[in-house]
Amino acid sequence: MEYKGMHVSWVSNYKSCFEHADRKLSLGLSEGQIEGAVEILKKYNPRVNPREDDVDPMKIFSEICGLWKTDADAGKIIEAFFEGMNLEPVIFEDSIPALKKLRGMGYRIAALTDVATGMPDEMHKGFVTPLLPYFDFYVSSLSCGFKKPNTRGMEEIADFFNSSPDDMIMVGDDLRDVQVAKRFGCKSVLIERKRTDPQPTRLGQDYSIKNLWELVDLVAGLTEKSV
Repeated sequence: MEYKGMHVSWVSNYKSCFEHADRKLSLGLSEGQIEGAVEILKKYNPRVNPREDDVDPMKIFSEICGLWKTDADAGKIIEAFFEGMNLEPVIFEDSIPALKKLRGMGYRIAALTDVATGMPDEMHKGFVTPLLPYFDFYVSSLSCGFKKPNTRGMEEIADFFNSSPDDMIMVGDDLRDVQVAKRFGCKSVLIERKRTDPQPTRLGQDYSIKNLWELVDLVAGLTEKSV
């Protein structure tokens, strides 16, 4: 899935989202307080300040409330902040049919997802609800405590399925997905849905695909070779 019209980094939206929260909750914030909140959130954003450990959104927004010297409910501020993002999730047309096909072929599937900085896990799950029934296991950076390329999430998945890295394939659309697969020791597949160049981007991945139907064909071929 993707969020319609959103860039990989959401930093450029931070100020307008805090301004939205200010208006909705009548917080009476100054320009300086809003700018300070933006800097705090940027501090925890791994694309701005590289980090592998994830941080509870309530901790982040409690720190922001401390800066603002307000006793406003941090949970409500989080809700208003992300409401200001106007996030519109789009499930790719091939996602659910391909996941159904893979499960029908006997594959077990887990989701390993990095949650946006400051977003509660349950809010993130709400955006991907249509996909959840097609996963046997769900791990997020908040549930395991670490973002990719840290391997903690992969380790939890391996433990859940009683599998080894040799039994697993990591599919993702980002350098960190390739990196976590390499660290963990499993095969990596880079999906580039919008690629127009005939040659895939080289991030060190083992395989490249443009959609999930190509993944179905890929894993079927790998299975045949291993038999």
